[in-house]
Amino acid sequence: MFTSPGPELIQLGPLTLRWYGLLIALAVLIGLNLSSQLARSRQLENGLISDLLPLLVLTSVIGARIYYVAFEWRNYADQWTKALAIWEGGIAIHGALLAGTLTLILFCRWRRQPFWDVLDVLVPSVALGQAIGRWGNFFNSEAFGVPTDLPWKLFIPFANRPAVYADSEFFHPTFLYESIWNLVLFLVLIVLFRLGSRGSIRLPAGALSCVYLVGYSLGRVWIEGLRIDPLCIGALPPACEGGLRIAQLMSGLLMVAGGIGLAWLYSRGPSHREPSQTGPSGSNG
Repeated sequence: MFTSPGPELIQLGPLTLRWYGLLIALAVLIGLNLSSQLARSRQLENGLISDLLPLLVLTSVIGARIYYVAFEWRNYADQWTKALAIWEGGIAIHGALLAGTLTLILFCRWRRQPFWDVLDVLVPSVALGQAIGRWGNFFNSEAFGVPTDLPWKLFIPFANRPAVYADSEFFHPTFLYESIWNLVLFLVLIVLFRLGSRGSIRLPAGALSCVYLVGYSLGRVWIEGLRIDPLCIGALPPACEGGLRIAQLMSGLLMVAGGIGLAWLYSRGPSHREPSQTGPSGSNG
């Protein structure tokens, strides 16, 4: 059984250090180190990742918030200034992915770097960052699943339960499911990257990114079906009956896109790309 100790890590005078913020900072630092190492192995521009990452983190957070607020506007229409209060919670990973991808396209065009090669060195860090960041949901007692009595059940305080589940104490720890899924995905991506770098397998530029899309989306479609706080179209949570779960819809589309991308890349025949020969022509996203 899991029980959250609460969202606050330590109080420093008027400032409160929260677990979620610490985990995000940790994910960014690890991602910076890992992606920089992978970029060097692909002989990308020195300092590229350290220049890119702050911008990428900023736009991704903004995109994640805008995406969430757009689908939950009924909760902000009368108090639109609350849409700026991101510290109160409410972000969506698909918004972060969309904003981050757009930022990367523009950045690569500006710096004349190969978009797909840069994206390929980033996606392992994205998967690992998601695995780490999901534990923020644990500390916040949020983003949990339907009630359960399984041995690994998660206790949710009364104040954090939806009214319809007020009498239930234990829920599926969907944060844990997604964290484990993303950790396994990270390991798969790293193994593929290493094998591709050594020439043990053929790994065209962009293939690793497509594997991430398929892998992450496959897990998200399943896990999202357990959650009781989905973003919905045509219905309201927690049941979302008669409506569409936005994350499942987006994940399905991204999974198809990733599958088509892989099929197209491997239908082109052997790749002649060498990391040292990548150039501006590869930057079109």
